[in-house]
Amino acid sequence: MKTAIQSTNTKMTNHKLKFLIPTIIGAFLFLIPLPIDGQWLVLIAVLANSVQSLLEPIIVELLVAVLFFSGFGSLLATMTKPEWLMKSNLHPLVVVHPIWLSIRVVGALFAVMVYFQIGPTVVLHETTGGEVLTGLLPTLAVWTFVMGMLLPLLVNYGLMEWLGTMARKVMRPFFQLPGRSAVDAMASWMGNNMVSILITIDQYENGYYSKKESAVIVTNFTITSIGFALIIASMLELEGMFLPFYGAVLVGVFVAAIICPRIPPLSKMKNEYYGPVGKQIKEEVPNNQSTFSFAFERAVQKAAQSDKPVQIVKKGLFNATDIWLGMLPIVMAIGTLALIIAEFTSFFQIISYPLIPILEWMQIPEAHAAAPALLVGFADMFLPAILASGIESELTRFVVGAVSLTQLIYLSEIGVMLIRSKIPVNFWQLLALFLIRTAITLPIVVLIAHFIIF
Repeated sequence: MKTAIQSTNTKMTNHKLKFLIPTIIGAFLFLIPLPIDGQWLVLIAVLANSVQSLLEPIIVELLVAVLFFSGFGSLLATMTKPEWLMKSNLHPLVVVHPIWLSIRVVGALFAVMVYFQIGPTVVLHETTGGEVLTGLLPTLAVWTFVMGMLLPLLVNYGLMEWLGTMARKVMRPFFQLPGRSAVDAMASWMGNNMVSILITIDQYENGYYSKKESAVIVTNFTITSIGFALIIASMLELEGMFLPFYGAVLVGVFVAAIICPRIPPLSKMKNEYYGPVGKQIKEEVPNNQSTFSFAFERAVQKAAQSDKPVQIVKKGLFNATDIWLGMLPIVMAIGTLALIIAEFTSFFQIISYPLIPILEWMQIPEAHAAAPALLVGFADMFLPAILASGIESELTRFVVGAVSLTQLIYLSEIGVMLIRSKIPVNFWQLLALFLIRTAITLPIVVLIAHFIIF
């Protein structure tokens, strides 16, 4: 009897350590900023930047090879469907729907054209295909690989269960979300908005977020990091007022996150869970337990049920490969096309005409230059700052920069990730949410700019 009790106590201690050790490591990697080289950075960002620097001499060539294999390897595999491949677990990586196959091939063609500088200038230009291949894709590729391998420290060992239960009383009434979504927001704010997207996709596919909840999170809580906001502020020569600048961004994001889930299209989405797994979440605290003790109990249970490290590594490698073969060529194709429209056509200038009198009524100087900059962010997150950098009015640059950071939905990166994922949001819903967020946050930022900052 005594031996059985000791064995049970030993198992419980091991389960607690299995929760605590990976959780502490995960928190230090993803959520806790540290002073490094004069900046406050999370360790995952330092690691990703180090990997990217290490691969810098070969990463573009590596990406061209990956995109070429994704496009033409998928074309061959989808057309022939060899028996040995279809019997393996790898066939979903290269046997795909004709629509995605077509986009993969276009992405591969764009990558080859840009690398070898063959084809029309609109594709090869440094602000279109060149920007995507040499600027966006290396960062995206490294971050998604590092995330694919280390994300289990956040989601597999109980941190989501613990923080979810603890934060439920804040997240549910304010944002109609489970408490665990606080992890997504913190990871995005401290590290990178791609981190938040990947966490949310993982949680939806494992039954912890409903369709509506996952859509709300990815369109309201993928907050651009402090580091990226500082880059935008520097591009707009606003680094001297960074604190009020980022403060205006946070106020706008907070208000939009309260309003957007309560209006269409998000309010019309169903609280249904991903079919193959069903609902797995449980954050309601029993009456006979404290919030902390129940949160700790749920976390330890999750850690006890987690897969072996070897299985987690295999799954991480599969997910990273799936992202490289599936998402990178789509970003190359759609991102390049979006930037071509933004850089080489008058599309955004034309559609921004109705915004000019509104900006003039709001007493925003140089409204004709500001209007297209407020809409072009749907194509790419850097474009608003690029267009607004030539505006003389500091107030106008402040408004454009802050609003662009509150819009959150950028087609060349976030949009492509969402459209490709199993989260049920489509292009038109993303466009609608981009415009809604702009309509909500623009007056907020303008009021802060006029009455508090300037």
